[in-house]
Amino acid sequence: MTQPTPADPGQSGGFLAEIKDAVTTRAALLVLGVLALQLAFITSYVGAFHHPKPSEIPIAVAAPAAPIAEQTAKQLSALPGKPLDPRAVQDEATALRQIQNRDVDGALIVDPAGTTDKLLVASGAGASLSQAVEQIVGVVEKTQGRTVRVVDVAPTAAGDARGLSSFYLVVGWCVGGYLCAAILAISAGARPANVHRAVIRLGALLVYSIAAGLLGAVIADPVLGALPGSIWALWGLGTLVVFAVGAITLAFQGLAGVVGIGLAILLVVVLGNPSAGGAYPYPLLPPFWKAIGPWLPPGAGTYAARSIAYFKGNDITGPLLVLSGWAVLGSAITLACAASRRGKAGAAVGSGLPEGPDALPEREAVR
Repeated sequence: MTQPTPADPGQSGGFLAEIKDAVTTRAALLVLGVLALQLAFITSYVGAFHHPKPSEIPIAVAAPAAPIAEQTAKQLSALPGKPLDPRAVQDEATALRQIQNRDVDGALIVDPAGTTDKLLVASGAGASLSQAVEQIVGVVEKTQGRTVRVVDVAPTAAGDARGLSSFYLVVGWCVGGYLCAAILAISAGARPANVHRAVIRLGALLVYSIAAGLLGAVIADPVLGALPGSIWALWGLGTLVVFAVGAITLAFQGLAGVVGIGLAILLVVVLGNPSAGGAYPYPLLPPFWKAIGPWLPPGAGTYAARSIAYFKGNDITGPLLVLSGWAVLGSAITLACAASRRGKAGAAVGSGLPEGPDALPEREAVR
């Protein structure tokens, strides 16, 4: 007697059952998360770059007589939309020193005895920024029947077109940081099983950061000749950038599992890159991106890299503190999450309760 063939579960439920079996609820939620991340990416980049507008660019004004400098500064301050933030200084030497210290982004040296003034700019701080200063001051001078002679006191290197090499170097370091942390998670679980494993991951990340920082600095200058400045300082900066971004990614993974990788991308790529001051420095960005840029790793790293390359490392303390803060915070959260996870696992084992789908790998790791 012929035995009946068992019904195929997929056939009994039809095509809808096939979809439910192939696409789990978790997968559907992750896909929706990816869509949201993609839309946030588009919104952030287009929002930051679609309409650059100068806003309160700091500029020094010097003249042989203080009243002339103060009067010129007031005239520039009264421009519609406040594109400049002028301040009168004692003389040209003071103005130059303020540019080198990154206190201002340009300086107008007024010559009351003639009709040609001097404008000091620093394209090393961003070509689009120095061009904006030239354009604004040039228009003002022209309306007053005067001309301006532009002097670039911190020019970009020959291999650093538009001063973007520092930005792309830092972006590369950031990519390496979160990819290294993501690979550590994929290879051994998003959440480390215990504090020892978390310390090992942070140690591996540190070794990677040291190598990535050095190789990135070597490629940027000795190999490509794109970025001048101390290679040792760039090496240290690169190590800090990579480790800070990697530690943030490990922390997000400790808090949210694999979803933490997406959160790291949201922070560093979606919000951090367009607000970093790369293509358009801070005074040219919309208020939101201008406000968050200095506090995120890409912005702090880009500002510090330009300071090392073109301003003898001046005004670098703030960005380094920002990067150090992210590194310490990320490491602390990573260790805290591992300790908490280990504590919960131990309590579950002692009570005889199941520990969830990751229980067995965790027990094996503890042993």
